[in-house]
Parts: sequence; C-alpha cells; structure tokens
Amino acid sequence: MTPDAAMERINRILAHAWMVRQFLNTPTKVQEDEDMLDVHRMIFDYLRAVEPSYQRQDAPRVPAPARGKLSKLRKVAEFFEREYRRVSDHTNFQMAAASLSFA
Repeated sequence: MTPDAAMERINRILAHAWMVRQFLNTPTKVQEDEDMLDVHRMIFDYLRAVEPSYQRQDAPRVPAPARGKLSKLRKVAEFFEREYRRVSDHTNFQMAAASLSFA
C-alpha cells in the first residue's frame, strides 16, 4: 500500500471513531458518567494527534501519531464495548461500540 493510500485508509477508519465521539456527545447519561466521558476525550485526543499530518497531506507522517496513541484508543474501545450497557443497551450504543472497536 502506498503512503497516500495508507493515509486515506487511516482517515476513513477514523471517521468511524469521530462519529462515535459525536454520538457520545449527546446522551445525558454519558455526560454524567466520567468513565464514558474519558472515551469521548480519548477519541478526540487521538484524532487531533493525527489531524495535522493529514491536513498537510503529509502521508509519510500520518502513521506515526496514529501508532503512538493506538494503545490508548484500543483501551477505551475495549472499555466502551464492555461497559456501554451501563448507560443503555439500545441498538445505537451497540453499533457505536462495534464501530469504535472496528476503528
């Protein structure tokens, strides 16, 4: 895969994470749960780390910040998948958990 193709693939995958973040921005129960807010914050932090290289279209530099914070993103994705039912077992939460785990 070329660096440009990898950069675009990373960006498209991160679109899933961004949509989960936006979804978590709304429910009151999430806003009242500090652990769930950590999921929201980590997604934002991760995306902000990758964003500058992507905006410059600096393909060789995109993977470094993506790798650097990946373990933290995985940790919150695993937490969210395990704990989202505390907030709601609605299909929207199920799909958000699946989407974040995919990302």
